[in-house]
Amino acid sequence: MKIVSLLPSATEIVCSLGLERSLVAVTHECDFPVSISHLPAITASRISHETMTSKEIDHAVRSQLDGHGSIYDLDTKLLEELKPDLILTQELCDVCAVSYKQVESAAKIFVSDSTVVSLEPNTISDIFDSMIAVGVLADAEENALRIVDEFRRRIETIREKTSSISERPGVFMLEWLEPPFAPGHWVPEQVEIAGGRCLLGRAGQRSVTTTYDAISESNPDVMVLVPCGYYITDTLRQLENTRFPADWREIPAIKNDEVWAVDATSYFSRPGPRVVEGTEILAKIFHPDLFGTPSEVEAVRVSANLIRFS
Repeated sequence: MKIVSLLPSATEIVCSLGLERSLVAVTHECDFPVSISHLPAITASRISHETMTSKEIDHAVRSQLDGHGSIYDLDTKLLEELKPDLILTQELCDVCAVSYKQVESAAKIFVSDSTVVSLEPNTISDIFDSMIAVGVLADAEENALRIVDEFRRRIETIREKTSSISERPGVFMLEWLEPPFAPGHWVPEQVEIAGGRCLLGRAGQRSVTTTYDAISESNPDVMVLVPCGYYITDTLRQLENTRFPADWREIPAIKNDEVWAVDATSYFSRPGPRVVEGTEILAKIFHPDLFGTPSEVEAVRVSANLIRFS
């Protein structure tokens, strides 16, 4: 079977199931595992995340999508050459990947024999179901079930440890810096399982734009910076160009040095196997007495001098 992945999370799922050799093309954002780096990129972005501020990126994305365009290009010539048996894509978010309509249309024209499958996870359970579904499609169901069982066991281990905690910190997961976004999909679940109270976000629902005032009023004890698609270094770089309201100095998380930057791309933005590890990292941030402190690779405490105010 030849598989084309149009999602970084799908690429991670395929590889976690031992199907890496079936991959023939991936997206320009696929960077894990590193062993897939030799594969051709079948997509490209029209927006430069490296040179633009979070505000500029948000404006560019909205402008493009409001005009019913796309922020991604799909290499249809390469698609036709590869003739994949299976194309993994999504309909969940036009900001995350090539739109489903664009993929479906290209498949009909260039590779009519291909099976196009849309993965639509909104919760952690949905992510596990997606892994099993890919396993079934690629004749690796038994392996998928075994791996998912192990992931569920790890989640339950965290849940059991935090179940008796009476003092759960109020946690705000900042999914974009400017404008600010409140968390959605599986992220609120990650917070709750890890022993926190997720503020301004609902499990299984979309991430939504919020306001700095609403965040301040939610009075978070802990703030975790998880801008969609950003690594820790990206977030720290973007903080240099971000100005938060002056009254944010009174937020408990900022006053008590409980602002953290984590690898959003790997553990929170992508609905793939590593959301389990992301949940384990949050547990270390919220309850180091139970889980140990996170390593610098897992999470970085954002010092007060890196947070700038208007």
